[in-house]
Amino acid sequence: MTINLQSLKPNAGARRRKLRKGRGIAAGQGASCGFGMRGQKSRSGRPTRPGFEGGQMPLYRRIPKLKHFELVNQKDYTVINVAKLADLKAGSTVNIDTLVKDGIVTSPKHPLKVLGNGDLKVKLTVQAAAFTASARAKIEAAGGTCEVL
Repeated sequence: MTINLQSLKPNAGARRRKLRKGRGIAAGQGASCGFGMRGQKSRSGRPTRPGFEGGQMPLYRRIPKLKHFELVNQKDYTVINVAKLADLKAGSTVNIDTLVKDGIVTSPKHPLKVLGNGDLKVKLTVQAAAFTASARAKIEAAGGTCEVL
C-alpha cells in the first residue's frame, strides 16, 4: 500500500470529540463550564497576561537586572599575538605544540587563536583553531599561510 495525502488518517482513538461547554448538565460541562463559581478565572476574557501576579509586583520586575553574566557555551582559546611570532625562524611551521616547545605558550589548555597585535616580517605557516582578520592579513602579507585546524 502506498502512502499519499488522500490515504492519511489518524490512529484509532487519537481524535476525540470537542467538548461543547455550557450546553446543559447532561453534556458534562454545563452552566459554569468547569471554571468554578466565581472569581477572576471564571470570567469571560479570562486569562491574565503571562507573569501577572494579581497586582503584586511580579517576579520579573522584583529581581535585579544584572549585567556581565558569562556566556553559557563560551569558546575559550589560548591566545597569542602576531608580535610573539616575529622572533621565530623563517619558513617554520607554527602550532600549539611548537609554541609550547619554544616556551612562548606556557599553559595550552584550549585551542590556539592568533590575534593581530604587532608586526610580522617572517614567512611562517601558522596552524591554529582561529585567526582574527588582522592577524590573517599580517601573516599573509609577510608571505606566510594560515591553516585553520
